[in-house]
Amino acid sequence: MTTPSTDPDPTMEAIGRAVAEGHAGDTAAARRELLALWSAIGPTGDPLHRCSLAHYLADLYEDPAQALAWDIRALDAADALTDHRVQEHHATLQIAAFYPSLHLNLADDYRRLGSFTAATHHLTAARTHAPTLPNDAYGTMLRTALDQIAEAIAHQDTTKRPTSPGPTT
Repeated sequence: MTTPSTDPDPTMEAIGRAVAEGHAGDTAAARRELLALWSAIGPTGDPLHRCSLAHYLADLYEDPAQALAWDIRALDAADALTDHRVQEHHATLQIAAFYPSLHLNLADDYRRLGSFTAATHHLTAARTHAPTLPNDAYGTMLRTALDQIAEAIAHQDTTKRPTSPGPTT
């Protein structure tokens, strides 16, 4: 197992600050900060930075099409990640644990856009990766969301789930 770096990662710290700002209610400022970071990172930058930033930025958009674009970028970056790289950031992380949430978000985006076949594809992928989820509050939250999205797909419901992350209208 790789030990975490003792050097702080300024990009991950900046992403964390912007995410905290968004959680505090200033989604517009958080979006601006994350978009500025994205410009600095670039589409071929460090995949951990791209995955983290895109994953969080997607949650800051009410429009599911805009969220989808960022969720696709997050999944694309995750596919370029290695356990070694994520463990440089935190020794206990494994890239496999990213996939349930990444596919869950894509399933929800596609569902909200009325693309139920694509939503079902990503829901299936999320469930395939679900055994990597921890048996804690986070894992329970994602498993519950998987069930909610499955039910919404079955009813062809495109409304935003009350428990989904991001801004509310």
